[in-house]
Amino acid sequence: MTAIDAAQVEALAVEQETRRWLERAVIGLNLCPFAKAVYVKNQVRIVISDASTEAALLEQLGEELVLLRDTPADQIDTTLLVHPQVLRDFLDYNDFLDQADALVEALDLEGELQVASFHPDYQFAGTQPDDAENLTNRAPNPTLHLLREDSIARAIEVYPEPDAIIERNIATMQELGVEGFRKLLESEPAN
Repeated sequence: MTAIDAAQVEALAVEQETRRWLERAVIGLNLCPFAKAVYVKNQVRIVISDASTEAALLEQLGEELVLLRDTPADQIDTTLLVHPQVLRDFLDYNDFLDQADALVEALDLEGELQVASFHPDYQFAGTQPDDAENLTNRAPNPTLHLLREDSIARAIEVYPEPDAIIERNIATMQELGVEGFRKLLESEPAN
């Protein structure tokens, strides 16, 4: 197997992990009640980054932000930029989010696009690593989620009590637990 083939195989595996997480956790557990509609319409762009440095990832993030800005929402509503080779350490990843926000501002996209964050070791301030509420922002690989502010606003308008989503998600994860979440993502699909 050549290096190119190995990289393609790895990227495909990362994409499959990401789709499993989306289908089983984000959509399956209804963590984001707005995700299913855009996912079934193929309006979620999943990009597996080959970046191995923060600088390369920041450059690719800029390209993806501009692409999302310039593409109609009915073609791409949201983008997941999955970067398995860089920012594996959560504290480094968390620091990088300041650069991501600065890039949104530099591209004059504030109020139009935003970047949400997911990481395998995500940890909210004031929590312990194994606290269930951290699971709401855990993904198999570090992921930057590019969102359209208009899409968020439209979704919230039709969703009853959007503020309750966070509380419901925490309760769901507390019931499932860290081990249950792991099993959910690792189990084979039922036939």
